[in-house]
Parts: sequence; structure tokens; C-alpha cells
Amino acid sequence: MREDAGVSDEVERTATPLVDEAVKKAAVCWVSVDGGPAYGLWCLPLDGALLVVTGPGEQSAPGLADAGVAEVTLRGDHGGRIVTWPARVTRLRPGSAEWETAAPLVAAKRLNAPGPAADLVARWAAEGCALTRLSPAGTAVAGADLPAGSLAEQPRETPVVRATRKPFRLHKVRRR
Repeated sequence: MREDAGVSDEVERTATPLVDEAVKKAAVCWVSVDGGPAYGLWCLPLDGALLVVTGPGEQSAPGLADAGVAEVTLRGDHGGRIVTWPARVTRLRPGSAEWETAAPLVAAKRLNAPGPAADLVARWAAEGCALTRLSPAGTAVAGADLPAGSLAEQPRETPVVRATRKPFRLHKVRRR
């Protein structure tokens, strides 16, 4: 058993054709760490794995950057959940060959990126953003084995909240 990832070497790469196809088409994934709540994250498929960037100024996924394993759920063309699989989480470090290959690809696909991709990659490295690879590692759950319920939950508390105000009126409306 590998201590750093929590995944045995025998099940390190056990992706099924369903997982492979779902990963290829993924733009959004739901990731859960240590049985916690799942976070919806934008992702980029690359070489049979998903790349996700989190950190300051990017999406939030508490615990993912330091995790060894996570649970990933992907949806199908119909918008519903089709597969959930355990993932080996590997953090790509700035300056490594993996970072130099993957970070520009992820930055180029980032929607609403402020500035060129090279500047975004430099900001990720400088601000300590985490670029992680989620690789299939273990037995996937699909079809009838998936939970039958929606798994919907109440919105989480967040500091990003807008107060709802009454509409502004310039004049008094008279009834006839």
C-alpha cells in the first residue's frame, strides 16, 4: 500500500471504458475529499485524468490539494450522474516537467481568464494555487449501483452573498 496516496499499486489504474469516456468529455466534475461534501469544479481532461486548479483567485475545494485520494462524480450527456470513481490525487508542483506541460493547457482553457495564459500560470505559481491531477484508481460505481436519490443538499454558508432589496421606484403608482 502506498502511504502517500492511500491507494494500492494493484488498483492504481483500473479505469473502465465508461470512466475513460466520461473523463474525455468532462468539463465539470464533483469532487469529495475524506467523505466531505462534493464541490463542483471545472476541469480539463488530459491523458485519462482530470486536471483541476484551486486556490487564491480560483475555485475552492478544501482539502483537495493535500489529499491522497478523492471521490469524483461525472455526469453524462443527459446531465445526470453516470459514474463515481475513486481518484488518486497528485499535486503538480511549479517548475516540474508535469507543471510545465499541463499548466499552460489548463490556463488556455480557463474561462474569463484575466490576461494571457502565461501570466495566469505565473500567478498560479506565485500565489500557491494547486494544480492537481485526478487519476482513476479503484472500482467505479455506475448504473444501478449509483444512489437513487438526488443527493441534493442545502446551499453552504458563504461570504459571497447579495442582500435582496426592494425595487426602487421613482414615483408613486396610483390606482384608478
